[in-house]
Amino acid sequence: MTGGPELVTGGPADKAGVLVEALPYIRRFWGKVVVVKYGGNVLAPKADGAAVDENEALSSFAEDIVLMRSVGMLPVVVHGGGPQIGALMERVGKQAEFRDGLRVTDADTIDLVRMVLVGKVNRDIVGSINVHGALAVGLSGEDANLITAAPRSAALGYVGDVVAVDPVIVHQLLAQGLIPVVATIGTDDSGQAFNINADTAAGALAAALDAEKLVFLTDVAGLRSDPADPGTLLHRVSADDLDRLVATGAAVGGMAPKVEACARAVRGGVRRAHILDGRTPHALLLEIFTDEGVGTMVGTDR
Repeated sequence: MTGGPELVTGGPADKAGVLVEALPYIRRFWGKVVVVKYGGNVLAPKADGAAVDENEALSSFAEDIVLMRSVGMLPVVVHGGGPQIGALMERVGKQAEFRDGLRVTDADTIDLVRMVLVGKVNRDIVGSINVHGALAVGLSGEDANLITAAPRSAALGYVGDVVAVDPVIVHQLLAQGLIPVVATIGTDDSGQAFNINADTAAGALAAALDAEKLVFLTDVAGLRSDPADPGTLLHRVSADDLDRLVATGAAVGGMAPKVEACARAVRGGVRRAHILDGRTPHALLLEIFTDEGVGTMVGTDR
């Protein structure tokens, strides 16, 4: 791989050891669907305050996705774009309003959301993946009725909840050896577009695809029993554990929808769900292809 930090350092024996360690995972996950949610918070500053280079981070992610496909896995990328939406709204002089952490989305805002997610973020991810292998195809939940949505509340406007997922178009792309990259816009029966929380959409899509894994790339190392204490990182939890963490307030802010999506996905048939720091170079490969992993896994084994 090129364009990012080396995944393996040391001498030839060390590199060979890592490949041998990865072999059983490559065999286990051959032909299995892995849904990966890539969000704007992957580009947040690191704990030491160091900025994340957007192009470098996206290139590293793209390398991981292409390598996964090259060893027989079937990756599906789902993305949001909150920071990019906010930046465009500021540029056009539109004031953002949030209620319970969700962006109030009027008719003008949903047009901006579609422009950013489908016309900008989706194209950036597709282009980055295709630099390393001409495999990525961009689509949104509007395509082929992939995501049917309904309004969450009148106060939020065109913010939607997932009503149903029809994964036929994703299965067709996977069958052709391609990598679907999905922007999280859904539509109702009349064709009205809705902005869908990307974590929720990723979980619903993973369940509909009967995915082997659902992976959330975020800006923390994983789920903590105490959100303020990095030393309380939880490496393995069950869906019931997640329920307790939500009830006790350990899953707060942007972590809450990820935790809820993990629990629903695992109960919906997804074998394992993962939450990890996407700012760590090649975190996706380290989580999937090594014995220890680097984040939180929801399930009983790797």
